[in-house]
Amino acid sequence: MVIAVNARLLLNGKLEGIGWFTFETLKRLTTGHPEHQFIFIFDRPYCRDFIFSDNIIPVVAGPQTRHPLLWYLWFEFQIPKILKKYNADIFLSPDGYLSLNTNVPQLAVIHDINFVHRPGDLPWLKSRYYNWFFPVFARKAGRIATVSEYSKQDIIKSFNISKEKIDVVYDGVNKIFKPFTEEEQLAVRNQIAGGKRYFLFVGALNPRKNIYGLLRAFNEFKKLSGSDIKLVIVGGEMHKADKIFRFCEQMDYKEDVVFTGRVATVQLQQIMGAALSLVFVPFFEGFGIPVVEAMSAGVPVICSNTTSLPEVGGDAVLYVDPFNIEQIAYALSRMADEPELRRTMIKKGFEQKKKFSWDKTSRLLWSSLERALK
Repeated sequence: MVIAVNARLLLNGKLEGIGWFTFETLKRLTTGHPEHQFIFIFDRPYCRDFIFSDNIIPVVAGPQTRHPLLWYLWFEFQIPKILKKYNADIFLSPDGYLSLNTNVPQLAVIHDINFVHRPGDLPWLKSRYYNWFFPVFARKAGRIATVSEYSKQDIIKSFNISKEKIDVVYDGVNKIFKPFTEEEQLAVRNQIAGGKRYFLFVGALNPRKNIYGLLRAFNEFKKLSGSDIKLVIVGGEMHKADKIFRFCEQMDYKEDVVFTGRVATVQLQQIMGAALSLVFVPFFEGFGIPVVEAMSAGVPVICSNTTSLPEVGGDAVLYVDPFNIEQIAYALSRMADEPELRRTMIKKGFEQKKKFSWDKTSRLLWSSLERALK
């Protein structure tokens, strides 16, 4: 079988949520199925580290997909030509974009449809593209995979898609995330937080992640507690991040907020392992990989009680309403002052994280791919 794959998010040093899904699943699918041929389609020069096995043929086809118009050109003109050239049996798209200009069966991984519910969080043209094309992609797909039961139900209701067409393939977690010793934690705190304990947020800087709300809650927590705890924010700017930095400049405790930007996985593992707590309070999330990473690292979690997060967190996290600043601030106080609560969350987290692994994700994705061919 010839399996063509949209590999455009395999970007060296720039893997984020969907990029990690692409990396972890494709690595396992290609090495686990040497009897099949994979065509990895890149939109720019690729890193050899992404050619996981001998049964992969890398293909570079421009233009680089940096803009909605270029997305359209790439998927509607370049992809059909490549599918035809290599006589592909199926097209797998880990980021959900499909070609409407081919009859080759297609499997779309639609992680979530946040753009339907929060269109204003995105630049105007991107929002219009997503809301116009993704319902069409969903209907065009031979099969759809998504990363939570919440997202499955959301796609069914929003796009009027049959539940029989959608498979849930939960995200996994990188095995590098493990608990740190007290000595290791202190070394990291000395390096990035002046030796102080810190709360941690991980994710791209955009409105959906509610970093503005987190900063307001942290400011309130500091006022009420007088604590020397810091807040470390790990992630690169995505779009509409100006409000975050404007507020941070006006904060009473701006010196206690550390922005690291995007970091490598090894550095993230260190920062995560030394955190007092992960504080992950987005308005909308299709899965929430940092929640499981924190559980794996033995770090307690505060997270939103919305969308997919209760499904991922189970009873192992402290939930808050992301719209309620006082509630988030109170949760920060509890994590800071109640060691028994932290111990309970950590213990429950170790059990909850066992439900998620990239090996399981890859097996489920392969099953979905086989169904798409029937």
